[in-house]
Amino acid sequence: MDSIERELFARGIELIAGVDEVGRGPLAGPVVAAAVVFLRPLPLKAGIRDSKTLSPKRRSELAREIKSVALATGVGMVGHADIDKFNIHNATLLAMRRAVERLSINLSRNFFKRPDYLLIDGPHRIDSKIPQIPVVKGDSLSVSIAGASIIAKTCRDRLM
Repeated sequence: MDSIERELFARGIELIAGVDEVGRGPLAGPVVAAAVVFLRPLPLKAGIRDSKTLSPKRRSELAREIKSVALATGVGMVGHADIDKFNIHNATLLAMRRAVERLSINLSRNFFKRPDYLLIDGPHRIDSKIPQIPVVKGDSLSVSIAGASIIAKTCRDRLM
């Protein structure tokens, strides 16, 4: 669940943001994306995995844990009017970009500027100057993307 991150760490890349979205399939509500940056060591023992495989209670527990251990988290949303205007694909990419732009810094670690690299769930890149890798099924392959999946899902569930 951390092989992608380990490969990037081995190349000297330190700040990796996992990015994922929820809300592409439903016929109502916004598309919500999240970005999460973990420090090393990654929280592998916490049980972080694809949000779709977790119960709502476990997702909520993990969301609180992720927020407490992550260097930064960010959430981006695109509402139904803009989904209709841009289409769901472009709205999803916009929500992901917003999540990266809104990464909030854990103030106890105030050296954070921006991620060095993005791991984007799915086959597409987002509009960003930050180097990135699209990862198909990333929420089951990357703990960073899975963490973002949990944050996005719990946020959207609260909204809905």
